[in-house]
Amino acid sequence: MDYKDYYKTLGLEKTASDEDIKKAYRKLIRKYHPDVSKEADADKRTKELNEAYGVLGDADKRAAYDELGREQRAGQPFRAPPDWPSGFDASGGGDYFADLFAHLGGRRRGPFRARGEDSHASIVIELADTYHGATRTIALRVAEPDAYGRVVTRERSLDVSIPKGVTEGQQLRLAGQGQSGRGGGPAGDLYLEIHFKADPRYRVDGRDVFASVPVAPWEAALGAHIDVPTPSGSVTVTVPEHSQNGRKLRLKGRGIPGHPPGDLYLLLELVLPPARNARARELYETMARELAFNPRQKMGA
Repeated sequence: MDYKDYYKTLGLEKTASDEDIKKAYRKLIRKYHPDVSKEADADKRTKELNEAYGVLGDADKRAAYDELGREQRAGQPFRAPPDWPSGFDASGGGDYFADLFAHLGGRRRGPFRARGEDSHASIVIELADTYHGATRTIALRVAEPDAYGRVVTRERSLDVSIPKGVTEGQQLRLAGQGQSGRGGGPAGDLYLEIHFKADPRYRVDGRDVFASVPVAPWEAALGAHIDVPTPSGSVTVTVPEHSQNGRKLRLKGRGIPGHPPGDLYLLLELVLPPARNARARELYETMARELAFNPRQKMGA
């Protein structure tokens, strides 16, 4: 099994801070997540990123990794310390190199017993899911010992409850849903990072949500009550008279639920009826003659 340079996987130097590691991981996992990435090796890269962050994102494991890696080089065969726990099989699957240093300080006699690695994954949900809550099924790759004690990769499905009010980038901790432990040790945890599916109708900023709402000229000029679809359902909105294009209407508390909830901002988008028939042209010509209106007056025209 070859030594793996987790810093290189995340594009970092060994002097990177904990915050640098977190930012690099989040940036790359968004780029390569199989649900949104067009990269051919997205699945493989996601797996490598999760493995690297599972180690460098944990202070104890990072310290163990740094100690163990002083004399190691990426791509070269891994050399386990001479006093490594006797129950560890260094010839096992390379996908679980992290197992080598999960308990570097645990050089003790007797069978090797260790807690399983924490897993990191991401899930893409609809914006409406954070308003109402939802249950989603995800597929996970987990490392489990087989009947002979060897670590093998298996896929399993997991039903995940998405609580109301989750935000972009938030991590859900699912206790005991990470990698299996060794020698009867407990399983690790699964950290699931939330991402919203791209929706051209909405823009999200924290807990605030923004949307454009088309309005007719008479609705903007005279005022109107209009029905507007939102992530939480249809609402009736009052358009004030004399509204101009781009006017922002704030619906307090209609953003993503929370304590406090966010707001929903509606930007009025004036849409002109096309002059495709004689009657429409006649109405436009009448307005042109009878309305003393110069849209470029503020320009000095």
